[in-house]
Amino acid sequence: RGASDSLPKLVISFTDFGLQELLNEHKISLGSRSKHVSQGTDETGSGIPLNRIYTELYITEGQREDVINQHEVGQLETVSKINTHHDTPIKCHSIFRAFSDQHGIIRVVLTNGVAGIGKTFSVQKFTLDWAEGLENQDISAVIPLSFRELNLIRDQRHSLLSLIQVFYPIFWKISAEQLAVCKLLFIFDGLDESRLSLDFSNCQVVSDVTQMSSVNALLTNLIQGHLLPSALVWITSRPAAANKIPPASIDRLTEVRGFNDSQREEYFRKRFEDEGVSSAIISHIKSSRSLYIMCVVPIFCWISAVVLEHMKTTEQKGELPKTLTDMYSHFLMVQTLNKRKKYQQKHETSLQELTEDDREVLLKLGKLAFQHLEKGNIMFYQEDLEQCGLDVTEVSVYSGVCTQIFKRENGIFQKPIYSFVHLSVQEFLAAVYMFYCYTNKKGEVEKFLKGQMCNLSVEEFLSRAVEKSLQSQTGHLDLFLRFLHGLSVESNQRLLGSLLGQTENSPETVQSVISNLKKMSIGEMCPERSINIFHCLMEMKDMTVHREIQEFLRLEDRSERKLSEIHCSALAYMLQISEETSFSSAFSVFFLLQPPLSFIDLRSSLILTDLFYSQMSILPSSANINFSSRINLYLSQLKPPEIHVYPHLSCNKQELKPYPLVLLELLCHTYSSHTFVTLLQHVLLNL
Repeated sequence: RGASDSLPKLVISFTDFGLQELLNEHKISLGSRSKHVSQGTDETGSGIPLNRIYTELYITEGQREDVINQHEVGQLETVSKINTHHDTPIKCHSIFRAFSDQHGIIRVVLTNGVAGIGKTFSVQKFTLDWAEGLENQDISAVIPLSFRELNLIRDQRHSLLSLIQVFYPIFWKISAEQLAVCKLLFIFDGLDESRLSLDFSNCQVVSDVTQMSSVNALLTNLIQGHLLPSALVWITSRPAAANKIPPASIDRLTEVRGFNDSQREEYFRKRFEDEGVSSAIISHIKSSRSLYIMCVVPIFCWISAVVLEHMKTTEQKGELPKTLTDMYSHFLMVQTLNKRKKYQQKHETSLQELTEDDREVLLKLGKLAFQHLEKGNIMFYQEDLEQCGLDVTEVSVYSGVCTQIFKRENGIFQKPIYSFVHLSVQEFLAAVYMFYCYTNKKGEVEKFLKGQMCNLSVEEFLSRAVEKSLQSQTGHLDLFLRFLHGLSVESNQRLLGSLLGQTENSPETVQSVISNLKKMSIGEMCPERSINIFHCLMEMKDMTVHREIQEFLRLEDRSERKLSEIHCSALAYMLQISEETSFSSAFSVFFLLQPPLSFIDLRSSLILTDLFYSQMSILPSSANINFSSRINLYLSQLKPPEIHVYPHLSCNKQELKPYPLVLLELLCHTYSSHTFVTLLQHVLLNL
């Protein structure tokens, strides 16, 4: 079957052998470009065969609603435990095929997914399968156009035909009339990286493939169907930018959720031919919840593989990485070691002290990472590097560590575009740079925290950093903050050595930081920020709150146990990611939390009622309507709040229920476990 069986069949006449030969030439060229991938290197197009390492990704129809205020790592933690029983997976090559119960044309598809989840790999796999004649052969030509490259010509005027010709010169030999009879698929990869002004409301209508217009107008008309209405359009984006495309213009919304449990294992078994090594690595990844969740992302699987392969196949002493900070610290040092092997012909296996040259380049990269993390940039150009004192040769050739941490893509006109291999690598280096600035009393700390930093203790520095991160509405500093706390741990400071500088890192100092985190008043924070405080504790390898919540969950009688704010935060998080089937339904979650909530006093009950109402905005609009009508009916049947009883029940004192439990009971019957717990986070953290 083809990409869209509902679309009119526009078959190229076999008498036009000239056109067919040109399209075949394009197909061969595209297949050659798509055949190889480079994991973490700057050598695009000359790496590992895609089919050797490609692992099918979990792609579903629709998109989750709960991503507005979450850092993308938080979204991974949520999606890793979403109940998928009712989801229908979509194979990459079937992205334009309707399900049996769906009617109408699927012409425009928008695929969402967090950074590094595999959107571009999916596009490349689709393209390769088409080019090799395996799938979607009713498509005459696939035309991939990344927004990274479109940005470079955003101020130019083109017709659709000339735009295609800029990126694929073979189309200079194809006329507008010939193009019109072709069934084309345009793939616009990386909407979140777009610097175009896509205006779907006031855009000039363009319906002719030879009509000159702005690049913005060409894309909007193509998406809306004014231009080449027979063409298919596939757009990929990170979730935060997906709203740039009006829902009315999208026929199918999909989400790449990365690797599921079996796909994680498949990746590592493909990566390592030695079954003993792959099994040991899989076992270790599973032993750390934070690492296992991050391995939803293919690029993090690669980072983990690089580190753990080195530690498993060399005589490395010491504990394997258990936290994200551990993993990224080792990744930095392993790549430094690889640099020595490649450029200095040294065959060392131990993670030694950084050379002064390595240290200088890494700190410059850290400066670049930090400055652009604040601005929200994930792409850089040569002028951005130069502003941070980086020489292009240093980044691309001199320091081998940069070829793995930093990658270069040659766009049109051979203008290099730079980015870190994953946003988390940028966030880690940004944290390294800020920690270095603190220990060396650099002015950047004062600029970041906006205050005098004279003789600031580690505890005060990290406390101020927490306050700064809480000001973010999107959580863009959440992972940066986790890394900052993880870098204060002695083992990571010992590993990174001179890169961070000397700190007063006594056990008493570390315990003081941990104590400050536990005492924080998190009731005023949004749930995503408060849960990040719990993650900061985990990065500092303090497991006490985690253990206490596990003990709480094992108790049969929880009525005498009171939960602190940090415990509520940890409980909400642990319920979300729990693999225990006993917590799989909202109803069971309600009974789990009923004892501690039953001790809420009248004042808190009324506050809680208001909180439930105020938090309805986090739910889908259809759910709001349903809940609003039901809760109003339910509350209208209650006696005045000081009595707290069901009027229609004959009950004794032991059966009285305070308002919060009435509301919770209603909620748990109304929503799925995931939605219920999401709402519950907002409530627990405001008690």
